[in-house]
Formats: sequence, C-alpha cells, structure tokens
Amino acid sequence: MKPSRLLLIWLAALLAIGIVSGTLQALQVEIPSSLLSVNWGLLLALLALAIIDAVRLRRLPSPRVTRQMPGNLALGRWGEVHLQVSHEFAEPLRVELFDHVPDGLNTEDLPLTVELQPGQHSQVSYRLRPLKRGHFLFEQCEINLPSPLGLWSGKRLSPVQDSTRVYPDFARLYGGELLAVDNWLSRLGVRQRQRRGQGQEFHQLREFREGDSLRQIDWKATARQRTPIAREYEDERDQQIIFLLDCGRRMRSQDDELSHFDHALNACLLLSHVALRQGDAVGLCTFASDQPRYLAPIKGASQLKVLLNGVYDLDSSQRPADYPAATNLLLARQKRRALVILLTNLRDEDDEDLLASVKRLSQQHQVLVISLREETLDRVRHTPVQTLPDALAYCGTVDYLNARAEFHERLSAHGVLVLDASTQRLGVNLVTRYLTWKRTGE
Repeated sequence: MKPSRLLLIWLAALLAIGIVSGTLQALQVEIPSSLLSVNWGLLLALLALAIIDAVRLRRLPSPRVTRQMPGNLALGRWGEVHLQVSHEFAEPLRVELFDHVPDGLNTEDLPLTVELQPGQHSQVSYRLRPLKRGHFLFEQCEINLPSPLGLWSGKRLSPVQDSTRVYPDFARLYGGELLAVDNWLSRLGVRQRQRRGQGQEFHQLREFREGDSLRQIDWKATARQRTPIAREYEDERDQQIIFLLDCGRRMRSQDDELSHFDHALNACLLLSHVALRQGDAVGLCTFASDQPRYLAPIKGASQLKVLLNGVYDLDSSQRPADYPAATNLLLARQKRRALVILLTNLRDEDDEDLLASVKRLSQQHQVLVISLREETLDRVRHTPVQTLPDALAYCGTVDYLNARAEFHERLSAHGVLVLDASTQRLGVNLVTRYLTWKRTGE
C-alpha cells in the first residue's frame, strides 16, 4: 500500500503552510493564532481520514483476473493477450492492471487502466512480442486498487498461471518465401524420378547387357547360372536429409533482429517444407550446444511439426564448434546414406578439423557445408568511402572477405561442397541448391 497523489498533495500543502507560519514566527511577524489551529486541525483530520481509508482499503475484496493468450507465438511477431476482470464492488471503480511478463517478451500498452462497473465483467488487452524462442511461464498479475477516499493505492497480486511457446517465425516464411517456393516448384515441375542402373539401392538381378559396368556383375549368380548376371540398382525412393546445425558461439552474431542461429533455423525449416513435399525424409542433429539433440529423418508432413517442437526452445551457447565430435555423433546415429547439410560460420582456423571431419562424413554421406556471412560485411563493402575511418573499415572488410574466400577455395579443392551465403539469402540459396540436385538426379 502506498499514498496516492491526492494524499501527497494535501500533505505538501499543509506542510507548506506550517513552514510559512514557522518562518513568520521566527521573524517575529504577527500571524493569527487561529491559522495555526486550523492548520493543525486539518493535519489531524487528514491523518484520521488516512487511517480510516487505509483500513477500508484492506477490507476490499480483490478482483479476479483471468488471462487469455495464444498457446503458440512466432518469434518477432506481435500477439495479443486479453485480461478479464471480475469483481464484487457495488460502485464503479477504476483500477490499474500490470501483467508480470517473463523476460524475453516485449510489451505494449502496459500498465492498463480498467473501469469496473457493478455487476459486469471488464476485458482489456495488451500486445506481446517475443524477442527469443522458448517456453515462457506467466505466474501472476498485479492489480492496483484505489481506496474509497482516494488517499491510498493498494497492490494485489493475483496468481494467474499460463504458459506459451515461442516458435521460429514460420508464419512469415509461409507468407512470403514458402508461397514463392510453392509457385516455383509448380512451374519447374520438380517430381521424384526413379532411375535404374546407377542408384544406391538394390532392385533386381538380370542378364548382363551391353553397356553395363563390370562392377554390376554378381559373380556368385554368374557362377550358378553360367552366364553373366548383373545387379540392377535404383535411386532411393525416400532420400534422407540431415541438418547438422552448429549451436556454438559463432552463431550468436546478430543480423537485424535475428541471430545467425535463428536465420539458420528458418532456412532449415524452409528446406524441410520443400523436401518433405518432395517425399524426402528430414532430420536434424545439433552440436556445440548445452543440450545436443537428434531427430531421426522421417517422411511426411507431420515431420515439420516434430522439427518445430524439437527446436523451438533451442538456443546457441558459448561453446566452440567441435566438428570431430559432431561427426562421431552423426556417424553413430545415421547409418543410411543421406545428404548432410552442415550449417556453421567458418573461420580459417577450422581448416584441418573441418576438412578431416567432412572427409569422414563423405565416405558414407553426401555433404554440403553452409557458411553464413554477416550482412554488415556486404553493407560496408558497398558503402562509398569518404573518410579515413571509412577507408580503414573498407580495407579490413575486403581483407577478411578475401581470406574467407580463399579458405572456401581450399575446401573446394579437396572436394568439399561449400555454399557461402548471407543470412538474408540463406533460405533461397539452400532451396535452389537442393532443387538443382533433384532435377539433375544427383
């Protein structure tokens, strides 16, 4: 309970009168004695009213608050939370509400002023915008009640427990990039094709034909039949894609409102949507995180929900990227041949570890390394140079980009597929590369 502005104004006025009266008496200026009596009488009356008003405020019943909020929110998207207030007051009353919002959520329109009418429920709302993903728990709502005479304001805490989950902004992808990708797929006519003879999955035995490779000959069947018998293969009908996602400290770089880690997640979800529509199986494996996660590749539209529920509370850590450990983890869990997409932010000191790890993965899987590039590097490179600080920033940026390109060329020289992409173009470039492979049948 705290004094209201009205009580403080009255106290300030009476105090000012007392100070002026005391000053005049000290200067031996005659003032009416009745003025002092009136001042003290008003002060005592105000004190008595304040005590009575405080007692009446404590006896007031607390209003009841219920919260209505969406169970799921999208990162960076505004949502609306509704608060309904019920009460037992016989007279109209104006109260102030303040919802205790967890850290990581931004709000607008708080605190709220509510006009309570007798026999009616009042409903107000405020806007909520998540700044990070995860699970958020709402525990209580604060109500500031005015006293009957308006001299005090009492704080009541109403235990209102709710929770919500903040997912990657998949709705924004659906509104823009996914719609464009769907139209693109329709125009391209990308379909799954079954090709025989050069795939990885055994189909049948047949007689050896002109043009077949000697590697296709099944020597045991040839010995039994006493005629050349060849093995026929076909492409895997359900190709598998595994995202190997770096959750280390390098993915904490910020571009606009999202980190590299969030941009990588959005790109993974975008490609997952496309690949699942093509009939492929999609999975995910994380490394350099506080809680490593592995989602086995599965086909079907429902797998997208599994991926969303598996990464919505995933966050980057302060750990360095350990590529050998990530390789060991993936090889132990993923036995079948798959397309492994490694999303990270490469540095030249990763040369040996990354190259050795990718070579190990390439023995069993097809590997694509995605190296994220900061948007600010492109902005600095294209900004006109007018001052000495601009020239220094430009030279440093160009030198860094040249070293980065040289490192990517060294990886490519060893047969490592590398895609250097900015965060804004990451999703589109990744889908383009995937569709290129699908069309060429690689």
